[in-house]
Amino acid sequence: MKFFENGDGVTEPRGFFASGVHCDVKGKKDGALDLGVIYSKKPCTGAGVFTTNDVKAAPVTYCIDLLKNPKSTFHAVVANSGNANACTGAQGDADTKKMASEVARHLKVHSKEILVFSTGRIGVPLPMSRITAGIRDATDDVLQEFDGAHAFQEAILTSDTCTKSCSAKIETPGGEITVGGVVKGAGMIEPNMATMLAFLTTDAGASPELLKTILKQAVDQSFNLMTIDGDMSTNDSVVLLANKGGGIKLDLEEPTVVRKFQEAVNAVCAALARKCVSDGEKVTKFVKVRIQGAPSDEDAEKVARCIANSLLVKSSWYGSDPNWGRLVDAAGYAKIGLIFDQLDLFYDDVPALINGEPIIGNKSQWQNIVKGKEFIITLDLKIKKGKAEIWTNDLSEEYVNFNKSE
Repeated sequence: MKFFENGDGVTEPRGFFASGVHCDVKGKKDGALDLGVIYSKKPCTGAGVFTTNDVKAAPVTYCIDLLKNPKSTFHAVVANSGNANACTGAQGDADTKKMASEVARHLKVHSKEILVFSTGRIGVPLPMSRITAGIRDATDDVLQEFDGAHAFQEAILTSDTCTKSCSAKIETPGGEITVGGVVKGAGMIEPNMATMLAFLTTDAGASPELLKTILKQAVDQSFNLMTIDGDMSTNDSVVLLANKGGGIKLDLEEPTVVRKFQEAVNAVCAALARKCVSDGEKVTKFVKVRIQGAPSDEDAEKVARCIANSLLVKSSWYGSDPNWGRLVDAAGYAKIGLIFDQLDLFYDDVPALINGEPIIGNKSQWQNIVKGKEFIITLDLKIKKGKAEIWTNDLSEEYVNFNKSE
């Protein structure tokens, strides 16, 4: 597998085009790009994974319904930033359908072949006159096959500080397959997913059932490992579109080819997820929390989430204070039956606790590790074989200042 850390992302696979335009969703007249389209002339099969929040935005429920039909095919994605179209009632549902129908009209396809996504402020109606004008411009660009990959990446950003993309290529007996992806997300990031939109494309062909299986595994090993601030959004979505642009149908290939494709999708999702955590709102550190020796994998995840979401723990990381006491306290309130006198705790590979006894002689090493931009916390409960990993970061006063109002 060849992996590319940045680049065009969703337009790397053959037959996909993208665009990004300014339509002034937020009414600021600042020229920022805020609406984008991904387009494939060839019909695509698709799969998606969406927020588990009981409160779902209108475009989320719309896409879930479309993707339920195994015979559905798609030609385009339209996404806007600056407004989530969430908690907007019947008007929000109507506006979502209007976005789909407008894209379909310009591309001369059926409205049910358009997937719709929004991200931004909750509870505010979309400015549809400006949205429809933006759709006109964005669809015109993809029909003319302009190189709008980076414009699309910019158009979906909210509080992000940078665009996020990557791609992977695999060789098969039938030729090369490419998987490309882009993501936006920097706040309200918590498993399962968050105010995060991720778009993946591939020039392989595959049935919706196979795509769904592949995407779920990839999401479970990437986006669902993330937590930035413990908040779960109304709009989080990951979608994978396959247009068979390279002529290869995965359902007809040997299992080894499908495994290689799965690895490529896994790699793209993992890289995009890491980019989200590293770009968390006003964060300074990327931290992996690894739990092992738990009664079950589910228990290990509970412990990992308690540590990763603890405001005391995250604040101490920001202050470059190892403070293992806060870590084990957070692990304890997961209430899975851990025994302190059995705990082994490590900062990277340096022990802080062995069988519950502090290794005080290592204190200077713990402090140096936590001063870094990236480190690993490993907690071994030594009960059974359950394990889990969560990706997280620190919490700064700048995060509070950034989020205290919109």
